Amino acid sequence: MTKNLETVEQASVIAKQTMEQVSGAMDTYFDFLQKTISSSPSGGTEFGEKLKGVAEQNISAARDYINKLSQSKDLQDMMRIQSEFMQKQLSQFGEQAKTLSDAYTKAAADAAKTTIFKTSP
Repeated sequence: MTKNLETVEQASVIAKQTMEQVSGAMDTYFDFLQKTISSSPSGGTEFGEKLKGVAEQNISAARDYINKLSQSKDLQDMMRIQSEFMQKQLSQFGEQAKTLSDAYTKAAADAAKTTIFKTSP
């Protein structure tokens, strides 16, 4: 019985170490992704900046989701975390779509004004 208990404890330690390694790798990946998006040129436009902001916001949300999911206690907890994440993302998607749409419309209107002034006699 003692040998079985030791084996279970060893498996638990190994599982915990593996989870810590996976968590570290995911953090490294999200850090890299965040830095890549932040350093990408936006073209100096409001639309480009908003697009970068949305990407950074979505990366942050995904990172938080993975961290919460990795700390779930059971299947019910996992389902709750998944449901909360999906609801939040759907809500944010609507807000992000409106923000990007407004910025795109403004950029298109500005481009049209510039084009009209350049082609006028």
